[in-house]
Amino acid sequence: MNRAWLKARGFNRPRVDYALRAGKLTAVAHGIYRRPGPAFKWEHVVYSLNQMGWPVRVGGRSALELQGMAHYLPLGDTQRIDLYGGGKVPPWVRSFQASIQFTLHTVQFFDPLPGAAMHHRPFRAWDWPIPFSLPELALLELLAGVRHGVDFYMADKFFESAVNLRPGVLRDQLLACTQVKAKRLFLWFSDRRRHAWRQALDTQGVDLGRGKRLLVKGGAYDAAYLITVARKMAVGEEQPLY
Repeated sequence: MNRAWLKARGFNRPRVDYALRAGKLTAVAHGIYRRPGPAFKWEHVVYSLNQMGWPVRVGGRSALELQGMAHYLPLGDTQRIDLYGGGKVPPWVRSFQASIQFTLHTVQFFDPLPGAAMHHRPFRAWDWPIPFSLPELALLELLAGVRHGVDFYMADKFFESAVNLRPGVLRDQLLACTQVKAKRLFLWFSDRRRHAWRQALDTQGVDLGRGKRLLVKGGAYDAAYLITVARKMAVGEEQPLY
């Protein structure tokens, strides 16, 4: 926590300085402190941000992986966490790049965000609530960031695992979502994977916009959703992820 948060709870500057000298607090970044204890983890940062007035949630690819939908483990020693929220975060969040890399997504494309799209997962023995996007929301967040052909193959692997989505929640999110690309891609992947929930999903009234969307250069055009998609995927070929 920062000094402002501590001060609001009775820890003035001399008291904080004493706690640091006595080893009752340790500095994890400039102006950010914690009590000595278990190893420092990304959950500490997410919980602290929400406590200090920066509402963020774990979403997109990170939410899907951490909720058991990953087909492979990310390479490297740095843990990458995608955070979604409505604004900027303090600069100290980027000071953990050696071990934890936070990617902040600030674009808002829900009006409003349905309440059933999120939940809180308890963290460690303290049961600290860590906000997470549930898979229905996390998939739309992931699709909003699709830029290249490799993004298509990664998204397809997550849709392959998405066998238990809730049609009612999906409908509410598709109605509230304001990004046409994400909605068109969601329905395209849903049609491709043909899970049971797709037949139960009511898409009446979902605004898919007008006009064509070029999503992948050199891709194949899909007339149903007016988008270009990865060419090999359009003809049913698979491509491994590297």
